[in-house]
Amino acid sequence: MKAQKRFKKVISALMIIGILIPPSACQNGAKAETVPQAEPTPAPAPPPQRNIKLALLLDTSGSMNGLIDQAKAQLWNVVNELASAKCDGVNPNLQIALYQYGNDGLPASEGYIQMVTPLTGDLDEISASLFKLTTNGGSEFCGQVIQTSLNQLDWNNNTDDYKVIFIAGNEEFVQGSVAYQQVCNRAKAEGIVVNTIHCGNFQVGINQSWKNAADLTGGKYLAIDHNSKTEYIPTPYDDQISSLNDSLNVTYLAYGSTGRSKKQMMESEDMNAESYGKSNKVSRAVSKSKHVYKNDSWDLVDAAKEKDFKIAEVDETTLPKEMQQMNNLERDKYIQKQSNKRSSIQKEISVLDRKRREYITNTNLKAKRAKNQLGDVILQAVREQARAKSFDFPNS
Repeated sequence: MKAQKRFKKVISALMIIGILIPPSACQNGAKAETVPQAEPTPAPAPPPQRNIKLALLLDTSGSMNGLIDQAKAQLWNVVNELASAKCDGVNPNLQIALYQYGNDGLPASEGYIQMVTPLTGDLDEISASLFKLTTNGGSEFCGQVIQTSLNQLDWNNNTDDYKVIFIAGNEEFVQGSVAYQQVCNRAKAEGIVVNTIHCGNFQVGINQSWKNAADLTGGKYLAIDHNSKTEYIPTPYDDQISSLNDSLNVTYLAYGSTGRSKKQMMESEDMNAESYGKSNKVSRAVSKSKHVYKNDSWDLVDAAKEKDFKIAEVDETTLPKEMQQMNNLERDKYIQKQSNKRSSIQKEISVLDRKRREYITNTNLKAKRAKNQLGDVILQAVREQARAKSFDFPNS
């Protein structure tokens, strides 16, 4: 009995300090108080995707054949470096615009200036447009072509994007009725860097105001030998990458009203690149293995990665012949099969490209090539300026 009384006292004491709840309270439906649980921490949102917007303004007057040659021959090296950029671990979108100026074949009323392509991620279009450029006499109005690019292109207002103009030519920067000082100050106010590339002697370019124009926007003044030939460095991996590129092309499934012509353009630009040597075709193949090479407007594999894509909504008469007799489920499976195949090929190209770059570095072949060419000075400026905006270039 004494032990039972002591037990009741302990129970009463525990109830008083709140450790136990009276049985009657539970029987009457009262709920025990619970310690509030902390809300789960939401997963952090992925960092926003940034943009690299680059406008290339090329002098196509009569003496600029060498400049255009360098642009054609070095496009894919520039693209590959830009494609390697990251910001907070995320690859940026890449858009390139192309202008020509100083060509007598262009309308005088427009200042002998033409927007060849707007800012676009369609790299085949950029390449095809470059290969169509020809040179022809002319007056080079640098201030006006910069102003035209500011007016016409979709630069947006995102101050975190890297927005840059490269203007290349060889005549005095002060020509024309538009003062370059005014438009360069405007570019700076809009967050757009202007880098100037004088085709010729460094000091002559300074005397002709090329450096001053760049300085006004915080850009770089650069000088190149535009008549020097692009030298390529062959490696033991070139044949394999070139062969993989041909296999890669098979995975492209053209659709829509422009599908077939766009696929033909892709293959034509392979040949254009190869016209400067196998190493240049290899550089293009490497670009095609990267995220910047997207063709969702005409290729089913890229289109199917978009969340709102539905194969049932595609006009079946524009599908590849082998898909026209399939039902929609079979078409989805076929697209996925080609997607898997493409991913596998792209990974192989990436592995071989890493070995290719190591080979060039380890054999010191890089040092034997001229460094004052268009692609080299563009990348020199891009690396420095984009890094200042928190972009990283792991391949350099």
